[in-house]
Amino acid sequence: MLSSVYLGRLAPSPTGRLHLGHARTFLLAAERAHALGGRLLMRMDDLDGTRCKPELAAAALEDLAWLGLCWEEPVVVQSARLDWYRAALTRLHAEGMIFPCHRSRRDLAEALSAPHEAQPGIAAEQWDEPLYPPDWRPAAGAPVPPLDAAGWATNWRFRVPDGQTIVFTDGHFGAQTATTGRDFGDFLIWRKDGFPSYQLSCAVDDAALGITEVVRGADLIRSTFRQLLLLKALEASIPAYYHAPLMNDENGVRLAKRHDALALATLRARGFTPAAVRAMATN
Repeated sequence: MLSSVYLGRLAPSPTGRLHLGHARTFLLAAERAHALGGRLLMRMDDLDGTRCKPELAAAALEDLAWLGLCWEEPVVVQSARLDWYRAALTRLHAEGMIFPCHRSRRDLAEALSAPHEAQPGIAAEQWDEPLYPPDWRPAAGAPVPPLDAAGWATNWRFRVPDGQTIVFTDGHFGAQTATTGRDFGDFLIWRKDGFPSYQLSCAVDDAALGITEVVRGADLIRSTFRQLLLLKALEASIPAYYHAPLMNDENGVRLAKRHDALALATLRARGFTPAAVRAMATN
């Protein structure tokens, strides 16, 4: 059930120019907030230090304002909220819910005898990471290294409960079910570069900001199961979820930030009006 006081959010990641698929999702988020008489926040997901750029953050705000979207000020910037994420990690650490991981993606791919490459246009934390081998996790109750200087520069994974079935009802796709240890395993929540993963930062912010419904692309449904576990572990309120269908190009390939021809800036330069782009995004 949606809260009687609706609060949604737009959460672009400034790693490239926004495209028509982003427009579809953000327009849907704005539409749902408006229909329910609610409010809409803007959150800039700028924690990928190697790919996020200030000029792309500014461009995202410009593109969305041109499209006709409105949001409350000030803009929430994730890179300014590290204390929140550190506090969450400290709590999970104290509860023994996490463990340090020194395995690389290559280790994981080789262990599974199958390559798992990041999907173009998606932050590394957001692609569906392969199932973490359960025999790699420390034994339950094993001592956990401290969160000292070395600890903050360590990869940390959340220890998922074994064989737990997680269910939520998506506003668009209906009932969604996943089982821990089968559909996903222990997942990354903190990176050795000193930043939280997408899963942790998103869960912490949605709870701390009081978001009542998360509207995002269908490629993040699997992330929702992980974030539900984190929200429960942190004893935080759980929002409703609405995952929008993804948009493909003329070849049936899902749109990514490499699709410059369908970038909002490109469409603007070609003379498309905001109304025309909104129609393209919503058809």
